[in-house]
Amino acid sequence: MLKTTAAKDFRKNKTIYLLALPVIAYYLVFHYGPMYGVQIAFKDFSPSLGIADSPWVGFRHFTEFFNGFYFWRVIRNTLLISLYSIAFGFPASIVLALLLNELRSRLFKRTVQSITYLPHFISLVVVVGMMVDFLSADGLINQIIAAFGFETRSFLQEPKWFRFLYVSSGIWQEVGWGSIIYLAAIAGIDPTLYEAAKVDGAGRFKQILHITIPGIMPTIAILFILRMGSVMSVGDEKILLMYNPMTYETADVIGTYVYRKGILETSYSFSSAVGLFNAVINFAFLLLTNLISKRSGGTKLF
Repeated sequence: MLKTTAAKDFRKNKTIYLLALPVIAYYLVFHYGPMYGVQIAFKDFSPSLGIADSPWVGFRHFTEFFNGFYFWRVIRNTLLISLYSIAFGFPASIVLALLLNELRSRLFKRTVQSITYLPHFISLVVVVGMMVDFLSADGLINQIIAAFGFETRSFLQEPKWFRFLYVSSGIWQEVGWGSIIYLAAIAGIDPTLYEAAKVDGAGRFKQILHITIPGIMPTIAILFILRMGSVMSVGDEKILLMYNPMTYETADVIGTYVYRKGILETSYSFSSAVGLFNAVINFAFLLLTNLISKRSGGTKLF
């Protein structure tokens, strides 16, 4: 019976299934296929022996990582940078969407949208290059500081500035792009709710508070769950471009640590173990956040 139903559904929607084939193939080849190599996290992998013939070592690499000198540093930096990004970056897109929704001038609204969207399309290499130029010893920021009589600083060489620069530049680059989905959710709210609120004497702020925000709350919950699912996956590409040995204290995260151990030091098994640990923690955060959201508000990812 099940096979007959599946066959009928395929014949009826065969065009849709054919369109889905490239996406399915992508995930099979680039996401599920490489999972075979995860086993090297439990082996002493040697390229000459291959994955199958490399000897098993159990949890030795995990123990080495947990007892390592840099364990707490990379965990602390990863969590702090990620939590700062969530605390300041996640609400920024929501606030921008709410503000844009209140604009009555279409021309001004579209202009602001375009200006805030554009940074998303700038390459990370270009963004970091701009930061280096602006924050260098003779850059624009230091020139302004010097003009007011203050002492210039080497921002990118001082560990205490790294997290602020990383998070603030990330907000600048992604706040406009992130607001798109919230604007779409706001557009789906029933307009009669606002009309009824106006009749009851509610101002624009109360309309936002009691209609707009509750209307987009399911969208906020879903995106927050997804964001928590990558809480340990800080953008290491950007960090690799930004950091240097002087800022390792606050900049070194799990992703950059894996890069140095796996690519630069060719410790493939050790870096795989660290990456697997990272993925498991992310999955645990995803499940926990989804469970909390389900029990508190009824919104869930699965």
